[in-house]
Amino acid sequence: MEVGLTDTIIAVIALDRDKVGGQAPIFYADSPRERERLALYLSRITGGVVHDLENGTYIIVRH
Repeated sequence: MEVGLTDTIIAVIALDRDKVGGQAPIFYADSPRERERLALYLSRITGGVVHDLENGTYIIVRH
């Protein structure tokens, strides 16, 4: 059995600039409503799945 990393973080959508970092594209929202809208649109465009980290941050992952 081969084990490997197959999921890829496509994007991060956050409310707080101090809570995120890294190499994936990061989108900052001004409100929870804008964060929801960005996550929805980006997931549709990329074919990814939105995951809520429950700290004001969503990630979009391609499984």
